[in-house]
Amino acid sequence: MKNILHTLACGLFISLSGNSQEVEFTEYDLKNELHVILHQDNSAPVVTVGVMYHVGAKDEDPGRTGFAHFFEHLLFEGTKNIERGKWFDIVSANGGRNNANTTQDRTYYYETLPSNNLELALWMESERMLHPVINKIGVDTQNEVVKEEKRQRIDNAPYGKIIYRTGINKYIFKKHPYGQSVIGSMEDLDAAKLEEFKAFNQKFYNPNNATLVIAGDFNLEKTINLISDYFGPIANNGEKIKRSLVFEAPITQEIKAVEKDANIQVPAKILVYRTPKQTDKDAYVLDYISSILTGGNSSRMYKNMVEDKKIALQVLAFTDAQEDYGTYIMGALPLGEVGLDKLQEEMDAEITKLQNELISEKEFQKLNNQFENDFVNANSSIQGIANSLARYHTLYGDTSLINKEIEIYRSITREDIQRVAKAYLNKNQRLNLDYLPESSN
Repeated sequence: MKNILHTLACGLFISLSGNSQEVEFTEYDLKNELHVILHQDNSAPVVTVGVMYHVGAKDEDPGRTGFAHFFEHLLFEGTKNIERGKWFDIVSANGGRNNANTTQDRTYYYETLPSNNLELALWMESERMLHPVINKIGVDTQNEVVKEEKRQRIDNAPYGKIIYRTGINKYIFKKHPYGQSVIGSMEDLDAAKLEEFKAFNQKFYNPNNATLVIAGDFNLEKTINLISDYFGPIANNGEKIKRSLVFEAPITQEIKAVEKDANIQVPAKILVYRTPKQTDKDAYVLDYISSILTGGNSSRMYKNMVEDKKIALQVLAFTDAQEDYGTYIMGALPLGEVGLDKLQEEMDAEITKLQNELISEKEFQKLNNQFENDFVNANSSIQGIANSLARYHTLYGDTSLINKEIEIYRSITREDIQRVAKAYLNKNQRLNLDYLPESSN
């Protein structure tokens, strides 16, 4: 892979070229420290413009949870030059679609439009950054929207506290803000004053805390000039965010807990382990372990518990690695009258096998082939490429991982799989959760 360095008035450009599977991109910084990533693909007249802000639920103050997710909604309310409630109408009227999403670590906004509307998308995102209108009517409106979202996705949704981690992370993270949910507390949002929302925006939604990504059909030189025109004049309203890791002491004794859900009839046994951050190689190894355990109908847990012994209705095992820490979640729903203890016994047996025996060469080769295939099929859309480019820069500090990440997986050995299972998936290092129907004793 060859890097071509250009020194231009607007910053440092990095161009990547390689084989047909590689995503070529150019990246640079504006003088206001806005990071820009451009991926040109003129094969279809479509373009995605996205802005990823390095702010998520972990950045909220105690007693004011839910702010980052709230802003995911609030910053669609309108701007100085975009009438309140008209954002989605403008995009759809111009043949496009748009959305946003929030995690513990970042918030991402994007528009996908016919490429002749690229300038419209740039103007709208610069308006969001420069001229957001944050007033009482907008805050009150979005407060009700967020409350309804919480009711639909968590309070009234089967297994909602598991899917959205509200019934998990609070046990795993006692000090780190990952212990609070992304959607936050409705009481915190109700208690917040308008000035606090304005201060949150001023602190985090600045060029020096953002990555602008454009992927699709555009002219490179013209687009660089448009970016300079729309985003270059935007000043930072505060200092660049400085973060320090909130350290969690190791879990040394199994945490036993019970959560109840009025929306379910079938209970679940959930086992959760705290694991390394997403940039750690061991987080990648845990992806391999997930595939071994529940990656399809021939996976170990599925074949043993669902197909052969018929004790589980459903099984799951996956890693949820984030910027500071990760979690590894295993679970199963019983079939018929099977007890949760039996499900735990079988899951523990699968972990013990990984800890004590190397997986076979045949199974390992199948695993490698699967991840190679996933890599080839990854980033199959312009919208997906834009998201990946922004994420790799913002959370990994290395945009080129969009092309190089497969090398990390290729470096994993059978011994790595055994080592990681031994290091992180132990009974004394986990949450052991019984997730029960509300009516259970």
